[in-house]
Amino acid sequence: MKRHTVVAVACSLAVVTMTGAAFAAVPLYDLFCRVTGFDGTTMRADKPSDVVLDQTVMVRFDTNVRDLPLTFTARQVRQRVRIGETGMAWFDVTNTSDQPIGATAAYNVVPERAGQYFQKLQCFCFDGQVIAPGETRAFPVQYFIAPEMAVERDGRGIGEITLSYTFWPTRDFDAAIAPPTVTPAATAASGAAADRAL
Repeated sequence: MKRHTVVAVACSLAVVTMTGAAFAAVPLYDLFCRVTGFDGTTMRADKPSDVVLDQTVMVRFDTNVRDLPLTFTARQVRQRVRIGETGMAWFDVTNTSDQPIGATAAYNVVPERAGQYFQKLQCFCFDGQVIAPGETRAFPVQYFIAPEMAVERDGRGIGEITLSYTFWPTRDFDAAIAPPTVTPAATAASGAAADRAL
C-alpha cells in the first residue's frame, strides 16, 4: 500500500473518530455531571435519607427564564433545613402567551461542590413540561442534603446553598401529550403544609 494511501486512510479514521467523540461529548458530560455532582449538578435520590443531623443549611431558590413568554417564581425565597431532613419547595410557572409552550428546566447549585450532596427525590426538572396558553402550573421539588456533607472534606464549611433553575425551550414537543394541570387550589394545602419559608 502506498504511503499516500496509508496517510489518507489514517486521516479519514481520525476525522470519523473525532466526529463521533464530538457527538458523544455532550451526553457523556451530562452523565458525568449527574453521577458526580460536578459543575453544581444536583443528584437524584431514590429514597429519603435515614439520617438527620442537628446541623442546618440555608437553601436559597433562584428562578430564570430563557427565550420564553413565561413567568417563573419560587413561593419561598429560602428555607432552613437540617442536613438529611426532607425539604419541600414550590414553584409557580405561568404561560403569558396564547400558544402552548414546551419547556425544560435546567438546574444547578452554588457552591458547585455542594452539587454532590444536594439530593432530589422529586422535581419538575426531571422531565420536559408543556404549559397551556394562560395556564399557571404549580411544581414541587422534594430534596434533602446528604449527611456526608457534614463530614467529607468537600462539604465542610458549606452553610448556604443556592438552587437555581432556568426554563429553556423544548424543541419538537407534542402539545397533545401535555401532562394534566395541577391547579393552585389542589396544591395550596399541601404546598402550605410543606413550605417552611423564612
